[in-house]
Amino acid sequence: MGLHFFLSRGSYTAGWVETVNTACEKLRMMEENEEIKTFKDLGLAESLVEACEKLGWKTPLKIQAETIPLALEGKDVIGLAQTGSGKTGAFALPILHALLDAPRPKDFFACVLSPTRELAIQIAEQFEALGSEIGVKCAVLVGGIDMVQQSIKIAKQPHIIVGTPGRVLDHLKNTKGFSLSRLKYLVLDEADRLLNEDFEESLNEILQMIPRERRTFLFSATMTKKVQKLKRVCLRNPVKIEAASKYSTVDTLKQQYRFLPAKHKDCYLVYILTEMAGSTSMVFTRTCDATRLLALILRNLGLKAIPINGHMSQSKRLGALNKFKSGECNILLCTDVASRGLDIPTVDMVINYDIPTNSKDYIHRVGRTARAGRSGVAISLVNQYELEWYIQIEKLIGKKLPEYPSQEEEVLLLEERVSEAKRLAATKMKETGGKKKRRGEEDNDGEDIDKYLGLKDRKSSKKFRRK
Repeated sequence: MGLHFFLSRGSYTAGWVETVNTACEKLRMMEENEEIKTFKDLGLAESLVEACEKLGWKTPLKIQAETIPLALEGKDVIGLAQTGSGKTGAFALPILHALLDAPRPKDFFACVLSPTRELAIQIAEQFEALGSEIGVKCAVLVGGIDMVQQSIKIAKQPHIIVGTPGRVLDHLKNTKGFSLSRLKYLVLDEADRLLNEDFEESLNEILQMIPRERRTFLFSATMTKKVQKLKRVCLRNPVKIEAASKYSTVDTLKQQYRFLPAKHKDCYLVYILTEMAGSTSMVFTRTCDATRLLALILRNLGLKAIPINGHMSQSKRLGALNKFKSGECNILLCTDVASRGLDIPTVDMVINYDIPTNSKDYIHRVGRTARAGRSGVAISLVNQYELEWYIQIEKLIGKKLPEYPSQEEEVLLLEERVSEAKRLAATKMKETGGKKKRRGEEDNDGEDIDKYLGLKDRKSSKKFRRK
């Protein structure tokens, strides 16, 4: 059993020797932060302060306390903060404050670009909640929804446009009367993800269509070389707010791992979910088919599980999220499409069923729990083929994690029931798979099913075995 470390909040002594000057500077910063008690102290308009109170936001979080005053001064901002630290409020509140001061704007006032549809919808909901007292209108422009319907919303001249780069660009090129040539604010949320190969070209085209004279906010949980390059291209003398170390997780998150044979991974998953019965959990897998298969297995065992992945239509993805948020289902099986930006306050536990091959994705996955000062648990199930990826995660976060305590004999008491549930789930997947296949997937479905049943030949993963 590993050691558990509890870091005291605000502590600046962890066995390190500091110079007197550095210690004094940190104490001064602590005193200044202590002076900020409410959102009103940050200089926000009274109507926005009231909106924050209605949402239960009593005091600003660190990224908000540091960003909002600078944003109200009209500065461009780069915000580097842990996932779940309140980044959306940090950029939404200054924009709404500026909108209040604007003389009845007829043009689109702000545009927020995000990497996923769900995050875009969530950002728009938060804008509308914070701006409810002043009648703020938002339009969400994302794929998977009819463009004509979105064009009708654009024609109503909303104050805020929130969307994914590809769909926003589609409307800029094809929707009559839609122009961002007088835009006042641009926000790039989860900027490191926006700069991957899927979005980079669209983002570059959008930057050519908006005015240079604007305020730009760039937010992300991680800072990469591409984000540094974007900073030089589209921000003017930005202020960098670093409310977290480069790659870190929050102190209220309890992180554990369990090393186990691949053939027993499903038993451990069911055991942990059963032990945490009543909790809300997100289980991350590597493929879309795995989310479906595991959801079926868990349902066969009487657990309330639902999948969400990139192969589902937008309406089905939103339906799954709503069932999870409402508590109708308390287990969400998801791929990394759901690991960015989604704020579901009641997530108690994140389980990494598959260890991410990119260790930075671990930060975003576990950031779904322990958000905004709340506590949470993250457990990684590591089999013999994933050990090297897990070691990279520990290197990234700079700590050795304790092992999840369990007795293998007790876990394997579930083996017979789990095996039968897997057999039924695999049968159903193969029966329905042919009807639901997307182009190019005909050869992969059976392989994925076999892999998650422990039947697939694992020789290709030989380099990840322990020597």
